[in-house]
Amino acid sequence: MIHHLSIPSPPQGVWYLGPIPLRAYGIIIVIGMCVATWWTAKRYRRRGGDPELMYDVALWSIPLGIVGARLYHVITTPYDYFAAGHNPWEVLMIWHGGLGIWGGVAFGAIGAWIAVRRAGQRIGPIADSLAPALLVAQAIGRWGNYFNQELFGGPTTLPWGLEIDDAHLPAGFASGTLFHPTFLYESLWNLAMAGLIVLVDRRFRLKSGQVFSLYLVAYPLGRSWVEMLRIDEAQVFLGLRLNVWTSVVALAFGVMCFIVAGRLSRSTTLSEDERPALRASETSTDSPELAQDDSGLALVPAHEDEERHGDEVEHGDEVERASIPEKETPSRSSHLRDE
Repeated sequence: MIHHLSIPSPPQGVWYLGPIPLRAYGIIIVIGMCVATWWTAKRYRRRGGDPELMYDVALWSIPLGIVGARLYHVITTPYDYFAAGHNPWEVLMIWHGGLGIWGGVAFGAIGAWIAVRRAGQRIGPIADSLAPALLVAQAIGRWGNYFNQELFGGPTTLPWGLEIDDAHLPAGFASGTLFHPTFLYESLWNLAMAGLIVLVDRRFRLKSGQVFSLYLVAYPLGRSWVEMLRIDEAQVFLGLRLNVWTSVVALAFGVMCFIVAGRLSRSTTLSEDERPALRASETSTDSPELAQDDSGLALVPAHEDEERHGDEVEHGDEVERASIPEKETPSRSSHLRDE
């Protein structure tokens, strides 16, 4: 019997625009990528960087990340593609699902490193800007599993159990069985960890790379227990699923990176020498502008006719003031504004 609070299976996972299929899985992944790119650009700007660089990073890291995510999935579940009765060409059909986040993070990091090196910038501030945004993207992306009716957990009698239609029901389970909605567990965990990382980043004066190290600790902690609830076929070593072992390795790597980054003592914000020159579009305009924080709330009014002697760079509870020479004419001043 279906409980009245249970999560219903989706009515459909694909729509058609004429002959063109629009799959929920792909749409959700794209939305997650767009949100992550936009928020990372805003966070990088607050660190003194050029937000436009993040779109160059996205052009490198997103394609490589998709390739890496697919490779990880295929390597860790080869029987889905190369066993008897399966079509190896399905390796290319990513719209059917099957992306491994660890491969995506690894290959995406390579793409980001290439873009950052080409721009002559440091990877640390960019990675730190990305950390919570990546968790939000993953939280959004997990809903693709819901629409594909895949990667759910074992049977449960909890009121929020997930309904699976008969076409996607695993063998051996009766129609109407409720399952753990692991997509929802991981999505909520990722959102909570994204919020926690933002708070820690604002409250403490972390060093370059330490914020991203927190991602490498926070995500594996949640992924490991969610992974152990799942019942889909997976490779098992010493009684644990492969993705659990991968999470353990990533967590240990994150702890090591946090310690090493702290000892290197490089700032997660850009120095004055590293910051890009102000663009013509960022000079004063006829209307007053408002500097904004990540949430979009106005913090500091900036008026065209007001002389600016310092640019405040907020980080946690501390404020650093960098001296800016006065203009020769009092009628013009330059200031940063949100794009």
